[in-house]
Amino acid sequence: MNIHNNSSESFKDDELTIPNRALGIFLISALGLFLELLFIRWTGTEIRIFAYLQNTILVVCFLGLGLGMFTSLRPIEIKQSLVPMAFLLALMALPVTRSALGQTSEMLSVLDDFVIWSYALTSDARTTILFIIIGLAMTYFILVLIVDMFVPIGRILGRLMSTHSNPIWFYSVNIFGSILGTWLFVTLSFFYQSPFSWFLVISILTTIFIVWSHTNKGMNFTLLTAILVLAWFSTLIPGAIKIIWSPYQKLVLREPEGNEIGDYIIDVNNIGYQEIIDLSPARVSADPETFPPELEGLSQYDLPLLFHPTPKAVLIVGAGSGNDAAGALRHAVDSVTAVEIDPAIITIGRELHPEEPYLSPKVHVVNDDARSFFATTDQTYDVIVFGLLDSHTTTSMTNARLDHYVYTVESITQAKSKLKDGGVMVLNFYAQKPFIARRIQMVLADVFDQPPLVLFIPNNSYGRGGVMFVTGNLENVKAQLAKNARLASYVKRLQNESSIPPVDNIKIATDDWPYLYLKSPSIPSLYYLLMGLMALVFIRSSKKWQASIHVAFTNRNFWHFFFLGSAFLLLEVQNISKASVVLGNTWQVNAVIISSILGMALLANWIAYKFPKLPLAPVYLLLIGTALGLYFIDLARFGFLPYATKACIVGSLTSLPMLFSGIVFVRSFAVAQEKSNALGANLIGALAGALLQSITFIVGIKALLLLVAGFYLLSLFSAPHQQVIAVEIK
Repeated sequence: MNIHNNSSESFKDDELTIPNRALGIFLISALGLFLELLFIRWTGTEIRIFAYLQNTILVVCFLGLGLGMFTSLRPIEIKQSLVPMAFLLALMALPVTRSALGQTSEMLSVLDDFVIWSYALTSDARTTILFIIIGLAMTYFILVLIVDMFVPIGRILGRLMSTHSNPIWFYSVNIFGSILGTWLFVTLSFFYQSPFSWFLVISILTTIFIVWSHTNKGMNFTLLTAILVLAWFSTLIPGAIKIIWSPYQKLVLREPEGNEIGDYIIDVNNIGYQEIIDLSPARVSADPETFPPELEGLSQYDLPLLFHPTPKAVLIVGAGSGNDAAGALRHAVDSVTAVEIDPAIITIGRELHPEEPYLSPKVHVVNDDARSFFATTDQTYDVIVFGLLDSHTTTSMTNARLDHYVYTVESITQAKSKLKDGGVMVLNFYAQKPFIARRIQMVLADVFDQPPLVLFIPNNSYGRGGVMFVTGNLENVKAQLAKNARLASYVKRLQNESSIPPVDNIKIATDDWPYLYLKSPSIPSLYYLLMGLMALVFIRSSKKWQASIHVAFTNRNFWHFFFLGSAFLLLEVQNISKASVVLGNTWQVNAVIISSILGMALLANWIAYKFPKLPLAPVYLLLIGTALGLYFIDLARFGFLPYATKACIVGSLTSLPMLFSGIVFVRSFAVAQEKSNALGANLIGALAGALLQSITFIVGIKALLLLVAGFYLLSLFSAPHQQVIAVEIK
């Protein structure tokens, strides 16, 4: 293959002609990062098992890019990326096949140690095994398609990065492109754009490389056209009143069907999530068949206000579309603060809730994460209500689901500090397993030094129901029950009808171990099965793409970059986890942290360029020292500061090790003989780091810092001697 490598301005070989090499690196980096975020979100939405296992998508994206890097000298055919993309979109565009793929979640939910919303029930061992096999087979099929999409992208990037005279500059261009890809996707999500817009961006970026390629242009443009058409059809849902792709999730507004309650149903990521219910006195009294008169005024939205003698100021976190706020207003409170993380759900509530709670001057609506609001507000309240606040999805980088940090000891302690004297806290939760209810009960008992009152609210026309925990000033609660015979009778009935069964070996939820849906510190069996599945995907993909990674395993340089990649990914996970506690567990916060990390990498490049003879031994000392230092720093202590101030402090502290690791990486990368293999090893290492995150289920999130320090030590020991001492970089 004929490759001209003496020019940094242009690139030309038998398959590609790129007028400006830096522009090519910038655009392919943006395309790769954008596509990665697209599939992390899109597959997690349409195939819900990946909403719980988003790291799986991250891993296969890294695998595809890494294999592309290792095989960058092999033929580059853009159609090899477009064909699996079009095929997957075709499956999503047809309602029958989309529904079939969506059943993957139910198939794998029979593994009882990993709680999944809407799960299959079977006591037959053969049926269980069959479900697991089918679920894993469908998962394998999806993962293989995604790996194949990323290999050509990795090959293009690897080829462009392999032959140049200024490695620091082109690596910086790679980072700039990644930042663009990140914020391009965040911007589209911020403006509620659907997958059609996402794939339109992919098509535009891909078109540039099709123009620059020498082969199959007609076929590639045909595939791009098919991708856009299929992307449009994949967003259509029969019977939907409105489909909204909010910054967090897909919302489908529809009318209730069958035995569903309420005036409207809001589905989130293809499953029923919440309903808008009109419980105004006029509506309830006018329809006694639907609303039994004996329960009028005793709904789960009314009870919290009945437990306090004079509720004036009310805080609702997880306020949803307004049912809780409407309940508060029915009791003539002075003010309601309604906190909801999803702005689209707030908008739906404003526009469609029959009682119009969000239009009341008494209601102050706050678009924020509950944990972030607890840390920043200086107000106190008579009643604090936790709505049915459960997300059942993870962030893109951690094993913690979005709602995990709301139910830890530290979070409930913060919430308690916002209660006025005599205040009452009511926490509602739709607990699918007894151990979940028991864990919440333990956290509340630990924080308030008293067992909470536990009520099992039935599912009826007045609400979805669930488990209600009442705590705070229970003397006030008892006094209210003594004054209201009807309320006392109903509460006694709820207590007698059910109870939380005893559950052994329950670990209390903390910020370090926030796993609300995991019974005990252990790796769920589904993760072990997925690790085996990933091994099969790795073997299959390596053979298909003819990657000689086994040869690289014997190379000292491979392990040096491998360990750097593993440590980097685990440190990134730690950063996002710590930032979530202080800044809120939101999608935008994750993007900001990722961008901050990439910004630190750019600063590291500048330092390496300005000080080419800087020895790496002291840099390693600072790197490992700062990683270990973060182990002992409780970033939550900065939660009270103004948002911009604490964002700067938290971002700087968590990203500091990234500065030193960036210096190590770019110095090693600059003198590496095979740049594409170095990048490939780094991505394979990141893949391993993503898989290793599962150990946090056992040891907690903070322990990742010890593993990070260990991996950086291994990268030091595996580095060739000349990379540790001062080396002049030209």
